[in-house]
Amino acid sequence: MTTTAPRLNGQIIGQAFYATRALLDRRLARDGVTFHQSLVLNVLAQHGGSWGRQALVERMTGTTKVAADVAHAACAELVAAGLVETGPGDRPDLLLTETGRTLQERLAEAVTGIAERVYANIPDDELASAAQVLIRLTEQANAALAADGTAA
Repeated sequence: MTTTAPRLNGQIIGQAFYATRALLDRRLARDGVTFHQSLVLNVLAQHGGSWGRQALVERMTGTTKVAADVAHAACAELVAAGLVETGPGDRPDLLLTETGRTLQERLAEAVTGIAERVYANIPDDELASAAQVLIRLTEQANAALAADGTAA
């Protein structure tokens, strides 16, 4: 009996995402951080510890497809927790506090550990092929959203 390999589809992609996300959410919960808050911390770290609030919200809505109010709420929660502060004067920048930076670095290390565990037995060439396919799927889905007039 010949078995054919499953055809890649949204269900398979979603299952992989949610299984990996569950590992991440468990880790984030230990530090009292939500997924959306971790995204804010990561974006700020990628921009040297500060970035404009509106640009950050637009990035989150564009890449993760969350509503702007969800992204704004994550920013506000991090400010309230003392992990992020607003820039001086009337600047809309968000700045990582030292505590926020330390937490983000710790979480980034944890994410690296999760990735190492999850991807451990998959050959590099297969991971590279999967990455190429997922990037193309994302581009095509974003183009379809834009064509429908529903792009974030």
